[in-house]
Amino acid sequence: MLIDRQLGREVFKERGLLLVVAGLGAGGGVLAVAQAYYITQVIDQIFLGRQELGAVAEFLWLLTGLALVRAVVTYFEGVLAFNLAAAVKTTLRERLTGHLLGLGPVTLANQPAGELINVVSEGVENLDAYFSKYLPQLAKATLIPVFILLIIWPLDLTSAIIMLVTAPLIPMFMILIGKAAERRNTRQWETLNNLSAHFMDVLAGLTTLKLFGRSLEQIAIISRVSREFRDTTLDVLKIAFLSALALELLATISTALVAVALGLRLLYGEVTFTQAFFVLLLAPEYYLPLRLLGSQFHAGMAGKTAATDIFRLLALTGDKQEAGSKQLPKQGQVTLAFKQVYAAYQNGERPALAGISFDLAAGQHLAIVGPSGAGKSTLAALLLGFVTPVSGKITVNGINLTTLSLSDWLRKVAFVPQRPHLFQGTVADNIRLAQPDATLDAVIEAAKAAGAHDFICHLPAGYDTLVGEGGRSLSGGERQRLAIARAFLQDAPLIILDEAARGLDVTSLAVLDVALARLLAGRTAIIIAHRLTTVRQADTIMVLSEGKIAEVGTHAELLAHQGIYSQLMGAAQAGEGQDD
Repeated sequence: MLIDRQLGREVFKERGLLLVVAGLGAGGGVLAVAQAYYITQVIDQIFLGRQELGAVAEFLWLLTGLALVRAVVTYFEGVLAFNLAAAVKTTLRERLTGHLLGLGPVTLANQPAGELINVVSEGVENLDAYFSKYLPQLAKATLIPVFILLIIWPLDLTSAIIMLVTAPLIPMFMILIGKAAERRNTRQWETLNNLSAHFMDVLAGLTTLKLFGRSLEQIAIISRVSREFRDTTLDVLKIAFLSALALELLATISTALVAVALGLRLLYGEVTFTQAFFVLLLAPEYYLPLRLLGSQFHAGMAGKTAATDIFRLLALTGDKQEAGSKQLPKQGQVTLAFKQVYAAYQNGERPALAGISFDLAAGQHLAIVGPSGAGKSTLAALLLGFVTPVSGKITVNGINLTTLSLSDWLRKVAFVPQRPHLFQGTVADNIRLAQPDATLDAVIEAAKAAGAHDFICHLPAGYDTLVGEGGRSLSGGERQRLAIARAFLQDAPLIILDEAARGLDVTSLAVLDVALARLLAGRTAIIIAHRLTTVRQADTIMVLSEGKIAEVGTHAELLAHQGIYSQLMGAAQAGEGQDD
């Protein structure tokens, strides 16, 4: 098909602008016919009628005016076509970005980051030529030849029949070329996705590659993938150039057939010079929109190939919780209850939690421990709305979590992850993520509570110091303290800690433990722990194993039980002894 259905639905949303662009294109065709008519009149009167130049001055002025009007129409057609493309691209990019962000981190974790970036940026940008050139040219190729054919038909039936027979050969040839080029376009786009994904992967793991001395090997791999992309691009361009040449040749031969037929019949007096010359001037204008459509056909194919990935991402559903509308009171503590909660990933193919039930009273601290893959992080993802339970119910203050407004609920949850992300900007801006309208005094108070104020004051510009993407200019302990400062600034009644102290040195741990104790005081908290020494002070410890609750109790009770917790604690202490 010459028009992709999904892209057609997108551009239909801007149908007003599309109709104006198509109307201007058709208007340009009408002006071309008018120009041909007046040129015919001038030639006829001067060369055959042997009149003076002054006798056709009116026609010459009309031709000048038509040329100017046609130039203006062509200019505005191009400008509005680019505006049409920009409007559709902006809408589609915003929709795609919003959809991807709405899916949440759990679903996006299964998508290569490099490919996502490539689709959102380069993929959407590839639609520019589709909307600004290909579609407007397709409209002109549909309207202008029909209009010219209706004019030529009563003037010269033979020429009209030649045009009617030869014109469909051009779109038929384009479709045949499209079938051959489709695979190469798809391969080119897939190669670009692979190159983007691999390059992002190399950048993210550069430290590891350096440690193992494998960075040069990755450079060779990137060079190989780059050469593959170059080769596939050249293959696509070869087809584009050959198809343009073939379509140009076909249109030229068709025009020549019309010219030869007109010349012979003019020689034998079957048509007048005025008729023949007028039809001969219109013949190139008849085939021109079809020829130009052929030259833009490659842009149309590239746009359709990119659209495949764009709409594939838009079709992702993920496991994100559906948003409700209820809101919790602004003040007050939070109680939680899990009732036979089951959770799974990848449309139920990978089970994560199986029948979890527990109650957490206001102000109580629940520590969750267990081996890797036991479901600890899934429990946090459920509370954060990143995953929807397969069955069961989670209640907050007795209200089903799925009925709560997700944005309102997340304002009442402070999450401190293992590796907090710091965005490019100032230290103060990164703390203000929790409360964008917070004053600098409030930011400083939060930083002091988190034990971050002293090291911030030693930074080159204090709270106005720029930190790079990911906070690479700060140590792990400093990043964690900024994340805790965010939590203090948010002042949420529920705290979720996902091993916030993991991988830190003894000095950083001491500072962090004080800050966390201050943060958790008086708040309901869920502490996901891999370092078991951080859970001893929790009111209750819940041990997960294979997605189920294996043990529940205090630190002393679980040690006495001699179960999984006791084994994990023994392994942790043995590891600490070896480290010493």
